[in-house]
Amino acid sequence: MITGRHFAYIISFFIFIVLFFNACNDNIDLNTKKVFRYNEHRNVTSLDPAFARNPQNIWPINQLFNGLVQLDNDLNIKSELATSWKISPDGLTYIFYLRKDVYFHESPVFGKNRTRKVKASDFIYSFNRLSDPKLASPGSWVLHQVKEYKALDEFSLLIKLKKPFPAFLGLLSMRYCAVVPKEVVEYFGTNFRSNPIGTGPFYLKRWDENVKLVLRKNPTYFEFDSQGERLPYLESVAIQFIPDIQSEFMLFLQGKLDFINSLDSSYKDELLTPIGELQPKYEEQLTMLKGPYLNTEYIGFYLESSNPAIQSKKIREAINIGFDRKLMIAYLRNNIGYPANKGFIPKGLQGRSLEPSPFNVVKAKKLVHDYQLENKDKPSITLSTDANYLDLCEYLQQELQKIGIDLKIEVMPSASLRQAKSSGKLELFRASWIADYPDAENYLSLFNSKNFSPNGPNYTHFKNPTYDELYLEALSTVSNSLRYEKYREMDALAMKEFPIIPLYYDQVIRFLQKDVTGMEINPINLLVLKTVSKN
Repeated sequence: MITGRHFAYIISFFIFIVLFFNACNDNIDLNTKKVFRYNEHRNVTSLDPAFARNPQNIWPINQLFNGLVQLDNDLNIKSELATSWKISPDGLTYIFYLRKDVYFHESPVFGKNRTRKVKASDFIYSFNRLSDPKLASPGSWVLHQVKEYKALDEFSLLIKLKKPFPAFLGLLSMRYCAVVPKEVVEYFGTNFRSNPIGTGPFYLKRWDENVKLVLRKNPTYFEFDSQGERLPYLESVAIQFIPDIQSEFMLFLQGKLDFINSLDSSYKDELLTPIGELQPKYEEQLTMLKGPYLNTEYIGFYLESSNPAIQSKKIREAINIGFDRKLMIAYLRNNIGYPANKGFIPKGLQGRSLEPSPFNVVKAKKLVHDYQLENKDKPSITLSTDANYLDLCEYLQQELQKIGIDLKIEVMPSASLRQAKSSGKLELFRASWIADYPDAENYLSLFNSKNFSPNGPNYTHFKNPTYDELYLEALSTVSNSLRYEKYREMDALAMKEFPIIPLYYDQVIRFLQKDVTGMEINPINLLVLKTVSKN
């Protein structure tokens, strides 16, 4: 039954949609086959690559800017603005040779020519700016391994590291390291965030904050497809900012958005069968893409907690083997994701531990029983989470109760959870670790004792001298195969102590309208639109 209040809500919603789409036209026909439309419910806070810290900012920034190198869909390093590079045998010195045909987007700030070529000196400026404490970029850490950098000539750039760091090229692929023009940045100052000038396949046409963001095709973009056609194929990208996920889903089903990313619990059963396939009724309308995502969902123990259950390796192991990850993925996520039963490093990265953590409820019960005999008390732990993962935590609560562990759940706002986790105020917490760059070291750094929070990502305060030695050895190992062996050893070593309990390795999942072609997925879930077209 539709009440008067519900009817008013529905009418208000549709009035909002009509007004919104009228406002979004901006002289662009949003029904054209040359415009790609998506919604960003989390909003965009900056288009400055120095603040490309989260997906909502990174996605549009990736359309506007380029760096020295980029990643392909298999996370291999490819040329971008650098045509080639050399690395010294000791792994300390990198020399990049730049393309000579790359121009910044047009801007009156450049003078009568309205643009100019990108040169090595632009990267010097961009790196200086990124590391400037006055800018306070969240990406300044990317250059912490760098000793010096300088232009050898107009189109050659030298970067020297303090010590070998085999993952360095992966770091340079991050949009933090994109090139920006000095004269435009200095002209706009802090307003460069909303007046970005880059070299990417699209340029900024208009940004009405909290309403819409429109990008247009860069007609002089330097990349071509295999047939010699200049990229991008699209004329425009239109990004909306509707905060309600269910409204976003409705617009997508109506064909007013071209894709949605991820899978919200509110509509997962509408789109997916219980085994994770697209529902038959949508097969003619939609395309589904999915694959490994460099994201491990886990729960972490603060090992300096005074709770004896947290201190007990028996209880931590009991939790690790005391619930069925495969059933959890099937029940809560329609089989989107992979059971995290082989360490912390997710599928898609070299160096994963090969040692499984099988579900064993009999052994888990015995471990809990032994703990109770030793401590004369039933183990009781409080798990802190945000509302987005409450269903997951309630599943754990039910399963751990079966093996004799009393798990209480504390729901907190996401920001409060992050702060409390970093400051060691939570004895057990749910968290995610999404790779910043495509190397397993990114995950293993969470167990290095020098990275204790709040000054680093070791939120559990795990400490093991053997692990720390292996970590340092791996950083100086140039050979990939030897480094991956050390990674596997480190992952297995940490998991024997159970500072964290991996839950599942996530998957990238995208739903597209059938007329969208050329979109591909990658394990870092980067949105690449330069090769996308609409039929």
